[in-house]
Formats: sequence, structure tokens, C-alpha cells
Amino acid sequence: MEQAEDQMRRAIGTLLQSDPLIKLLQEVRLGRMKATDPGLRAVTESWMAVYSQVLQSHQVSADLLPRLDPTPRLQVLVDAGVLSWDHPGTAQLRELFQRLSAPVA
Repeated sequence: MEQAEDQMRRAIGTLLQSDPLIKLLQEVRLGRMKATDPGLRAVTESWMAVYSQVLQSHQVSADLLPRLDPTPRLQVLVDAGVLSWDHPGTAQLRELFQRLSAPVA
């Protein structure tokens, strides 16, 4: 179990390195940056790509996988107007997570 937890920590650490919520979303909330700012969009697109890559490349056990659910982070970005649920990257990331979360038959 310790190895699984270490793998989870590495996955989360990778995600935190590119997470737009930590720094840039605060700038949107303070009015220093617009939700439609191209720089914010680029960082957000990059983060979604990293998130997809982490989900595909890190072997996380089924019981720990819910901790990598992107939906809560995406919800914050949707609520801030940075993304929408029908954005291709948002939809692809959610579909990937759902596919990985589905029980293997």
C-alpha cells in the first residue's frame, strides 16, 4: 500500500506544478486578469494536457483513483468562466477519468 501512496503523491505533485487554480485564478477573482485572457487559457490548456498525461501514465490503484478526479478542479474553472463543460479539453479529461474509473469487466 505504501508504494501505491507514493505513486499517488507523485501524480498529485506533477499536477500541482501546472495547476492554474493556485496562482492565476486568484488574479481573475481580484480583477487583475480576465477569465478569457489568452495567457490563462494557455496555462489551463497545458494543465489539462498534463492532467490527461498523469491519468494515463501513473498506475494508480482503483481505491486511490477517486483522489485524482478532475471534476472538482474543472468545476472551479467553469464557475470562474475560464472553461465550459462543453470545451473539448474539459470533456476529454472527464471522459478519460470516467473510462479509467470504470470497473474492468
